[in-house]
Amino acid sequence: MQANKSRDTKPELALRRAVHALGLRYRVGARPLPDLRRTADMVFRPTKVAVFMDGCFWHGCPEHHRLAKANSSYWGEKVLRNSDRDAETDRLLREAGWLPLRFWEHEQPDEAARIIQGAILARKAGGLSPPADSLAEDVCPR
Repeated sequence: MQANKSRDTKPELALRRAVHALGLRYRVGARPLPDLRRTADMVFRPTKVAVFMDGCFWHGCPEHHRLAKANSSYWGEKVLRNSDRDAETDRLLREAGWLPLRFWEHEQPDEAARIIQGAILARKAGGLSPPADSLAEDVCPR
């Protein structure tokens, strides 16, 4: 377990490089809401966008998740708790006016970066309006 990194994974670094190349600046591993004990992989405070890069094993990717052979009941429950926590985090962020964006580790970094850029530009243009939020949810559903 100690060998599993919680941040700065290869998919995260690839996404951060792609987002940075588009000229966007962000905070890494920050709490979007100070009283919420959860961190986002990338936080864009001025536009209230929080980006999460979810691992296929840890968050139960429908395409790539495979139940562990050893101690499968524990790992099955663990993944369910993770996805429940993800849904709660998204709900709390939305209630606070934030736009949570989630990407799987297997998604193309350049595509994800363009989705992030589009959401940020839409929120800047619309002033955090619901149409930008619903657009991003359509593009990045979870």
